[in-house]
Amino acid sequence: MKIDPKGIAFDIDGVVADTMSLFLAIADKEFGIRHIRYEEITDYSLVEAAIIDHGVMWEIILRILEGRYNHPLDPIDGAPEVLRQLNRICSPTLFVTARPEAGHITGWICEILQTGRECIEVVATGSFENKQEVLEKRNITHFVEDRLETCFMLAKAGITPIVFRQPWNRKSHPFAEVGNWRELEALISME
Repeated sequence: MKIDPKGIAFDIDGVVADTMSLFLAIADKEFGIRHIRYEEITDYSLVEAAIIDHGVMWEIILRILEGRYNHPLDPIDGAPEVLRQLNRICSPTLFVTARPEAGHITGWICEILQTGRECIEVVATGSFENKQEVLEKRNITHFVEDRLETCFMLAKAGITPIVFRQPWNRKSHPFAEVGNWRELEALISME
């Protein structure tokens, strides 16, 4: 049985936006940190993984959150096409992010989807823990997420997580998993 388009929502960073590649580009070009490879980021927290200095990490994250960067934030391959198709079937498309503010990223999503703000809803919760309440209020049954801890939390609340495969979520888990947007598209009723 395929997922009802009205019942699915999406995380942004690591699912729609290739934020980690942007992070690595800023680290390389602006801080001279060249030793980190995408595939080596096996923990969601770069500090806990001892990959990068805490202060530098937060400076890069703030630049990304505030839109203060000179490098492109690219979408994950296939995301714009699948989301545009989904948006034609069911609008607005819901995005729920742990970012503290939605302004900058909302404009970016509209740009990559080539759509107006009325066709999407971006909710910035400020924390991973607050996603559950937003999803429950909107009767979301499925949520596409790259952070495993959030997936476990949502599953306990009766929301079915779909793990978007990334190097940092390769631990054992019981959830459905997709490696790209075409695999995700196959799970959704697009008619």
